[in-house]
Amino acid sequence: MTNFASDNVTGVSPEIMDAMIRANDDHAVMSYGADKWTDGLSDKVAEIFETDVTVFPVISGTAANVLPISYLTPAYGTVYCHKEAHINTDECGASEFYSGGAKLIPLPGDHGKFTGLSLKDAIFGRGVPRHTQPSLVSLTQTTEAGTLYRPDEIMAIAEVAKENNLKVHMDGARFANAVVGTNCSPADLTWRSGVDVLSFGATKNGAMGAELVVFFGKPNVKELENRRVRGGHFISKMRFLSAQLTAYLDNNLWQRNAMQANGMAKRMAMGLSGITSIEFVHPVEANILFLTMPRVMVSALKEAGFEFYEMIPGEKRSLVRLVMSFNSSQADVDRFVEIARGQIL
Repeated sequence: MTNFASDNVTGVSPEIMDAMIRANDDHAVMSYGADKWTDGLSDKVAEIFETDVTVFPVISGTAANVLPISYLTPAYGTVYCHKEAHINTDECGASEFYSGGAKLIPLPGDHGKFTGLSLKDAIFGRGVPRHTQPSLVSLTQTTEAGTLYRPDEIMAIAEVAKENNLKVHMDGARFANAVVGTNCSPADLTWRSGVDVLSFGATKNGAMGAELVVFFGKPNVKELENRRVRGGHFISKMRFLSAQLTAYLDNNLWQRNAMQANGMAKRMAMGLSGITSIEFVHPVEANILFLTMPRVMVSALKEAGFEFYEMIPGEKRSLVRLVMSFNSSQADVDRFVEIARGQIL
C-alpha cells in the first residue's frame, strides 16, 4: 500500500527518531522543560527567523493554535479566519472553548485564501457592548486548499488588522512547505509581514508528535504559561518534544523534508496534467493536490494499492486529495501516474 491520503500517515524522519533515542539515553537533570533541549530551542528559532522569539513546545497542532488564540482573544472577542480554516472546521470548537466563548467569523475566498479587503468588510462591532469585539485574525499557511499566501498578501491582511487593533496569528501546520513553495525567508512570511505569532508545525513534516508556538519579539506571555498548564500541554518529559524539534531545525531538516514533499507534488501534478479526464481544482503550490477524476480511475488506483482521500465520491467522477510527504518517492508517484494514464477512456 502507498498512502497519499495525508502527511499524518507517514513515519518519523530517521534524524528525529535518532534524536529521541539519544534523549532517552540517560535521566534529564530536570523535568517540565528545564532541560538542555528545551533551553536551546529559542536560540535556534531566533536564528531561523532573524529576530527575538518566545517559544512553547506542545504536542498537537490544535494546541499550537488554540493556546495563542485564547491568549490573544478575550471571551467576548472575534476571530476572523477563512471558512475552510482548520480552526473553523476540524478542531471541534477548541478555539471557542479555550478562549471562553470567542466567536469565529469565517471569511470567503478563492483557493483557501481571503484578502485584506474581505477582512476589512467583515470587521464590525468595535466599541458596541452588544457585539463581540474584533480581536484577532488567523491565516492558514499552507492553506487548506494547498495554496500559499505571499508576503504582499499577508501584509495587506496585516495592515487591515493593525488598523483595527487586531493581532495576527498564522496556523503553520505546513509552514515548511510554504517556505519552500514561495522561496521566501521564514521572516518574510511572518513577522516582517505583520504576523504576531506562528503555530510552527513539525508533525506533518517528519516529527513523531511535536509543534511549536512562536511569538515574535519578547511579549509578556505569563498568562499563556498558565493556559498551557491548564490545557494539559505542560509536558513532564518535555525533552522528548524538544529533542524532536531540535533535530527538525538542525541542518535544515525541516526545509529538506518539505522540499521532498513539494517536489513530489510537483512531479505528480506534471504527470497528471496531461490526462484530459483529470481536472485540477486548486493550483499546486506546496505538497497537496486537489483534483477530480473518473470513478473508474479511482477504483483502478485503489485496486493497485494506493490510498488517498476521496473527498466527494461520485457515480461518474470523484473529488480527491493527494498529499505528498517527506518520504514520498518518485517510484510511487510515477506508478500512480502510469496507472491513471492506463484508465484514459
